[in-house]
Amino acid sequence: QVQLVESGGGLVQFGGSLRLSCAASGSFVSRYTMGWYRQAPGKQRELVARITPDSNTVYLDSVKGRFTISRDNAKKMVYLQMNTLKPEDTAVYYCNAYFDASNDYWGQGTQVTVSS
Repeated sequence: QVQLVESGGGLVQFGGSLRLSCAASGSFVSRYTMGWYRQAPGKQRELVARITPDSNTVYLDSVKGRFTISRDNAKKMVYLQMNTLKPEDTAVYYCNAYFDASNDYWGQGTQVTVSS
C-alpha cells in the first residue's frame, strides 16, 4: 500500500513557474514508476510526465522543455518543476505510483491555475 499527498499547486500568471511535490509513504516506493497526470474540466485525465525506478523519463509533448520530473527515493518524494506555464496547463494535477495493476495508487490532486 502506498499513500500519496500532493502539494505546491496554486494560482500563477502566464509564464510563471510552480513546483509540485508528491510525498509518498509505504513500502518499496523506490520500485514504483511515479507519474504526474492532470485533468482539466471536461477533459480526460492525461499523463504529463513519468519517471521509472531507474529515472528514465517520459513527457507529454506539450510540456517538453518546460516541465521536469524528478524523484528522491531516499525521501520518498517526486517533484514536477513547471516553467513557462500557460493557461492550457490549468488542471488538477495528480501524483501516481504504479508497480502493476494491483499496485496502482493515486493522490488526491492539487489545483494549478494559470491566468492569462
